[in-house]
Amino acid sequence: MPHKAPYSFLWLQAASCGGCSAAALGSDPSFLDGGTPRLNPLAHQAVSEECGAEFTQILNAVLDGGLVLDGLLVEGAVLNGPNGTGQFQMAPGMGRPMNRLIADLAEKARHVVAVGSCAAFGGVVAGLGSRTQAVGLQYDGGEAGGLLGAGWRSKSGLPVVNVAGCAPHPGWIVETLLLLADGALAPNDLDSFQRPSFFADHLAHHGCNRNEYYEYKASAHDPSQQGCLMENLGCRATQAPGDCNRRRWNGAGSCTNAGYACIACTVPGFASSADPFLETPKLAGIPVGLPVDMPKAWFVALAALSKSATPSRVRRNATESRIAVPPDSRSRKPK
Repeated sequence: MPHKAPYSFLWLQAASCGGCSAAALGSDPSFLDGGTPRLNPLAHQAVSEECGAEFTQILNAVLDGGLVLDGLLVEGAVLNGPNGTGQFQMAPGMGRPMNRLIADLAEKARHVVAVGSCAAFGGVVAGLGSRTQAVGLQYDGGEAGGLLGAGWRSKSGLPVVNVAGCAPHPGWIVETLLLLADGALAPNDLDSFQRPSFFADHLAHHGCNRNEYYEYKASAHDPSQQGCLMENLGCRATQAPGDCNRRRWNGAGSCTNAGYACIACTVPGFASSADPFLETPKLAGIPVGLPVDMPKAWFVALAALSKSATPSRVRRNATESRIAVPPDSRSRKPK
């Protein structure tokens, strides 16, 4: 097998809280300092040793064509305001708007990756009331377009690869880069919102440790309780693409495992909803946001049947902060 040069990538931070970088640093080993052999980080805007003039020199070398750029990674929404000028965020030390720098670097890169839902769709920065004209790299909320335009393609022929999430799982980031480095990510490996299907073909609901409570519609009323978070506490895990409950963060945790409802952070517009995150919107007592692919009539019928069949153990434990009634583990005599 012929030797491949390490995959070179550059990480820029647009309008970002830095949470995606913090998530990436949770990968094992950390790839932002060269800890992954197949990857060659040229620079990261916040964590690299190169800063100031040294960082600017790397950017100019890519723009001039003297430095090969395999992957351009952008974290954070792109600010086009005020009035389309992009001057709400200027590229440090370069005297030009960040939106123009990103667009120019995108033309030089073999692949472009949006890290996090802000870079993918506009995310929190483009939420209700925002005056920043924030957009994603190739989406404005759920509409194709964004900074680069719906029909834009990188040198490889791929659209922007959207590693959505707020923040995305570190495994999603690293595995996406490794797939790109090996030429193993094709257009048909992306879903309808250009998210890699290896994680987006799952739901956050898959693997949730509260699934027994969900099955019986035994619901919690407070985040400290063990029951299902969907009916009362705003959980959208049944609608949220992602395998974050199958591969736990740092091998241990997840939002619902910690008692916090899933807010569907991998979905366009999750931060623009007028609904409170930790309260389930209902119509006539029925949750508005139903599980993917489930007709409302079916859900109502199933919920009624499930609640009528709920074991007393499950009903009791749902509103407790810890197991009050353990399963009956007594061995049964064979027939």
